[in-house]
Amino acid sequence: MNRVSFPFSAIVGQSQLKTALLLCAVDPSLGGVLIRGDKGTAKSTAARALINILPPIKRTLGCAYNCSPNTPYDQCEVCNDAAHVIQDSPVPFITLPLGATEDRVIGTLDLERALKGAKRVFQPGLLAAAHRGILYIDEVNLLPDHLVDVLLDAAAMGQNSVQREGLSITHPARFTLIGTMNLEEGDLRPQLLDRFGLMVEVKAPQDKVQRSEVVRRRIAFEAEPVSYTASYEAQQTEFRNQVVQAQSLFAHVMLADDILDLISHLCCEFEVASLRADIVMHKVARALAALDGRTIVNLADVKNAAEFVLPHRRRRKPFEQPGLDKERLDELMNEAAENQNASRENEAQSNHEPQPEPQAPVEQSVSNQEQAGENNATQPAGEQIVSAALTNAPPKISVAMSANNHSVSGRRSQVGEVARGRVLRTVPHENPDSLAVAATLRSAAMRNTPEFSVTRNDLHQNIRTGKTANLILFVVDASGSMAAQQRMEAVKGAVLSLLTDAYQQRDEVAVISFRGEQACVLLQPTRSVEQAEVALRELPTGGRTPLSHALQLALELLEKTDIRHAPPLLILLSDGKANVALQDNGDPWRETLALAELLAERAIPALVLDTETGYLRLGRANQLSQAMGAEYLTLESLSAESLALTICARMGRV
Repeated sequence: MNRVSFPFSAIVGQSQLKTALLLCAVDPSLGGVLIRGDKGTAKSTAARALINILPPIKRTLGCAYNCSPNTPYDQCEVCNDAAHVIQDSPVPFITLPLGATEDRVIGTLDLERALKGAKRVFQPGLLAAAHRGILYIDEVNLLPDHLVDVLLDAAAMGQNSVQREGLSITHPARFTLIGTMNLEEGDLRPQLLDRFGLMVEVKAPQDKVQRSEVVRRRIAFEAEPVSYTASYEAQQTEFRNQVVQAQSLFAHVMLADDILDLISHLCCEFEVASLRADIVMHKVARALAALDGRTIVNLADVKNAAEFVLPHRRRRKPFEQPGLDKERLDELMNEAAENQNASRENEAQSNHEPQPEPQAPVEQSVSNQEQAGENNATQPAGEQIVSAALTNAPPKISVAMSANNHSVSGRRSQVGEVARGRVLRTVPHENPDSLAVAATLRSAAMRNTPEFSVTRNDLHQNIRTGKTANLILFVVDASGSMAAQQRMEAVKGAVLSLLTDAYQQRDEVAVISFRGEQACVLLQPTRSVEQAEVALRELPTGGRTPLSHALQLALELLEKTDIRHAPPLLILLSDGKANVALQDNGDPWRETLALAELLAERAIPALVLDTETGYLRLGRANQLSQAMGAEYLTLESLSAESLALTICARMGRV
């Protein structure tokens, strides 16, 4: 029984999101849409609701490749059968789970038919099922890198190529990619980000009337999904007819040369490197005109297309969020409108014809952000917030790993055996958790028995290789002993430089700060290094130095975190001048050394970054690094133009 989806027409607000999905329905070659936003903002609901307003497609009954009847795949047994039956079918909507194996996505050897004596029969995967349809990925930013590589190949070529287990198959795989993501879990790889034709930011409505209507509709749908969906059938039909009309009109929509020049001009002005942006903007502008029932693209279409296509392609620095300068876009569009009007006036004068009505400038939509409360906030006595002095180039952190089984996708540490990844080799195994089908069948065939059979002795295990992420725990001293503004600027700059490397390697990060009487967790472990960057930039300084509190909190956090799946790296930034004890009448420095020895016993790889400056130095941070068994660096060495830092992880007890 098919699950009933929430009606597309019943979604409250989210006009930009619904428009983006309709554009993908009009022109599937756009490349799909990336939907970004907080949890609970109807991202998945809208994506799944789209399928019910799409017109059906022609498809051969029983075809596993979703071939077009006009151009069937030459190796499709069903479509090339003279007795095949063509029927109207819903557009395929295939969900790609984050835990899917590579074999399930691209296809593999049909084990059942192989055991019956057939030779090298291919079993199509999810990419074949999504052909001519929609491939949906929830939380796409969490998709493992080896599956991202597969998607990039298929999206670039429009086909899926399988070269494995004695198979050599290439079949069409053209699909609309729809992905949702929450930035709290980290960003997408730039290559995959560029493959999404459009991007939409969604937020929950802040109007109480809208919010209550959302709840009212959702509760009614969950109570009676079938009858509730039927009550919106008239509106659903309107959307469906709009898509059908726009699809038929799209081929006739014209885009003038001056409009094309404007599209390229906008891409240059916003420093967009990818030429795909120009192509997609061209298509989106035409699709917008088709949805509006027009055959001529106007300036408003171009502006709307820019808001969909350019934000995620604009060249930006690490931690800088995608987006467009709306004021700059309005300026450029108004300049284009003035140039267009002047060109028409000149043309009218040269032809001695009545002048047409001048086109009004594109409506400006400048959103003024209120910052008074943020900029003028009063800081408590003894506190100050200083900016960061960034280093010239981010340092590179490399962590030597053991061969334990890790599963969090990342790019820092190469591991030899992972649950998911590319197959490195196959080995005999009586109880494999990742069956090597081809090797198993070869082993059974080589026994040359009269009757082919597979025994437990034939079973083989896939050994996969991949890269894993690390959990980088920043423990940052924000006490008064480091309150000198220039010194704190350098400390924040050093942390942000290290975060840049974590951002590029898709690490998990957590932040502990300590000042005053105790330490606190500023940021729980997350893949969103952007949140860590914000927390550190807004970190106040001043007060005493509860260093032992910070190390105890770091131990507690690491104990609660499953470090088997994200091996930790602790980076402590401090001058080591502890002066707040954990216990009454305790010695702060002795407590600190005792906790450092506990970290060393647990073989947690660490770096101590000494922030002490000046001619006379106590050298406490260096003593602390020796007790922790950690690498030791000074703030000056980290601020150098290049740095290769190797942490030799003793992972035996982790």
